[in-house]
Amino acid sequence: MLSTSYSDKYIEAGCDEAGRGCLAGPVVAAAVILPKDYCNPLLDDSKKISEKLRNILKAQIMNDALDYAIGIVSNKEIDKINILNASFLAMHRAIDKLKIAPELLLIDGNRFNKYKNIPHHCIVKGDGKYLSIAAASILAKTYRDKIMVDLAEEFPQYEWDKNKAYATKKHIAAIQKFGQTKYHRRSFHLKNQLKLDL
Repeated sequence: MLSTSYSDKYIEAGCDEAGRGCLAGPVVAAAVILPKDYCNPLLDDSKKISEKLRNILKAQIMNDALDYAIGIVSNKEIDKINILNASFLAMHRAIDKLKIAPELLLIDGNRFNKYKNIPHHCIVKGDGKYLSIAAASILAKTYRDKIMVDLAEEFPQYEWDKNKAYATKKHIAAIQKFGQTKYHRRSFHLKNQLKLDL
């Protein structure tokens, strides 16, 4: 069972991103503020549950959350500032859009760029430990998946509707055959992925 909150004293926003390890498309982050007494036994790390359940939980989170927001950083921005900084920026953009001002940020992972004067805690595998981070992981994942499904209509040969732009064999083979699209990340990240997977 995931923990409801890190501290009862503060308004907490859980933050997570999706798409950090992809070869194309944006990185998407979400920030979610849940009620203090929130309980949802189905809520977990987005990677541990099915697409069908993620979409069910997405609707529940959007209905139940006190506040939530999405932040997006494009593939072109990723190439300029690198994927780690892009992940932080996506979280910052999500936090920017919150209508309720958080007093504490719970960040999935072990690093984060400080956001204004709001204290934060980095929690490794936090999406499997705290409900607000798990909720953020669900929203970020489902939102980004929808983006990649839509982009797949423009470039169907890469099968983004299935692989969501991760480095699958078919995706890499398509890049080698057709080249990169305007949505592919052209930084060292892409080159490393291609070397690792071949």
